[in-house]
Amino acid sequence: MIDLTKLTQLAVEASREAGAEILKIYHSADFGVEMKSDDSPLTRADKAAHEVIMQHLKETPYPVLSEEGRDIPYTERKNWTYFWMVDPLDGTKEFIKKNGEFTVNIALIHRDTPVLGVVYAPVLDWMYWGNAQEGSWKQEGQAEARSLQAPADQTVRSIVASRSHLSPETQEVIDRYPDAEVISMGSSLKFMLLAEGKAQLYPRFAPTMEWDTAAAHGVLLPLGYTVKKTDEESPLLYNKENLLNPWFICSS
Repeated sequence: MIDLTKLTQLAVEASREAGAEILKIYHSADFGVEMKSDDSPLTRADKAAHEVIMQHLKETPYPVLSEEGRDIPYTERKNWTYFWMVDPLDGTKEFIKKNGEFTVNIALIHRDTPVLGVVYAPVLDWMYWGNAQEGSWKQEGQAEARSLQAPADQTVRSIVASRSHLSPETQEVIDRYPDAEVISMGSSLKFMLLAEGKAQLYPRFAPTMEWDTAAAHGVLLPLGYTVKKTDEESPLLYNKENLLNPWFICSS
């Protein structure tokens, strides 16, 4: 049987070291910003974090699908049983803005579903992890890790929305809850507001890639949260031929 606890510890170490490399560049004068073919930004920090994470994950028998890795054809990856899905720096725009709201994302996927997730915010020094064997946890700095708990009720008091990508369709969902507070946040930290019970709903009617959501999805699953397509029935699946996610709603 696969040891999710040991693999989670490995991913936590990898993300923490990647975060340290990111911070070196974050506090430097040169981010080395380039634009990728889809007009999204790439920095020296994305590349450095990718290299650190790959050094750790190569100790395992599982292949790695990373945003900053090579483009692996579907014919090669479609039969993978377990694999790592990595976003070395989620929220590059937030990184460039220097608002601290970016994360390192590492997930282990079994066929099409996350079985563990690690989300690390280097500037805040917040580490989140979760798997079916241990539940979900948060550690702030060097403080003792605390167990995250499933929501006691499903009342929507706060809705989380993207700071950079608020679409009209998302606004339409928000308008259904006139009494709810709307919290803006960058990167995977949006999901972590749900994990901590600070928000109860995250509608995303805008483009994301699988590596943007996989790690956070892995943290949320042990807490009873679902990440479903907008039909609110079909779960978000991974390792599709097209790695673009459909629009989704995350809720308890």
